[in-house]
Formats: sequence, structure tokens, C-alpha cells
Amino acid sequence: MAGIIWALLGAALAVALAGIGSAIGVGLVGESAAGVITEDPDKFGQTLLMQALPGTQGIYGLLTGFLIMQKVGVIGGALLDLTVQQGFSIFMAALPIALVGYLSAISQGKAAAAGVGLIAKRPEELGKAIVYAVMVETYAVLALLASIMLLFGIVV
Repeated sequence: MAGIIWALLGAALAVALAGIGSAIGVGLVGESAAGVITEDPDKFGQTLLMQALPGTQGIYGLLTGFLIMQKVGVIGGALLDLTVQQGFSIFMAALPIALVGYLSAISQGKAAAAGVGLIAKRPEELGKAIVYAVMVETYAVLALLASIMLLFGIVV
């Protein structure tokens, strides 16, 4: 029984930490965007795009959580009786996206909020603002890939 607890704790952390990071990041950008929109409501579409960027880490954490739940039988089957080693391995596989997702979403929010400031003064530079924020995304994608590869390598 302890094995399944470790596995589900990993799923919960992947979803919760990446989701919390995304909520913080999206909130940071929303604060900046609201200030810009008070001065120029026509920039809503550009700033909304910037606000959406830090939300992807939450999606990556949710995907990892779903994969773990499917692997251990919470979704689409009977709950497996995992050994402690199997459960702890699944828990460890969830940590890359849980931790990197949390931190990178906040960092991406800061970069995107700065990009909103760029858009406020030079709306034609939207592409550059997006590139700065998306550079942070690279590390979230790498963490997602690491979590998925680790997860697929665990035999249950």
C-alpha cells in the first residue's frame, strides 16, 4: 500500500506545484497587462497572448499527473499493488516537472510581464517579447520530457 501512496504523491506534486507556478506566473502577467489596458484597450489581444505563456507548465504537470494515474490504475483500471520501490520511482519521476514547472512558470511570468512593458511602448515588437518568454519554456519542456521518459522506464 505504501507504494501506491508514493506514486499518487508524485502525481499530486506534479499537478499542484506546476499548477501553482503557472497561477503565479499568469497572475504576474495579468497585473502588468491590466495596467497597459487601462491606457490602451486595443492591446488586449497582445497582452492576453503574453499572459497565456506561463500557463503551459500547469498543463505539463497535469499531463504528467494523468500519465501517473493511468500507469497505476487510478484511471482506466484497477489500482495496482505497487512495491515501495516502484511507488518511490514514480514519485521521483514526477519531480522534474513538479519542481522545474513551478520555478519556470514563475520565471516565465516575470519575463512575459516585462514583455508586456515592451508591448506598451512598442507594440510592433510583440514577436521579440514572445521570444524572451518562450526561452524559459525550453526548460519546462525538457523537464516534462525527463519526467515522461523516467515514468515510461518504470516497470509496474
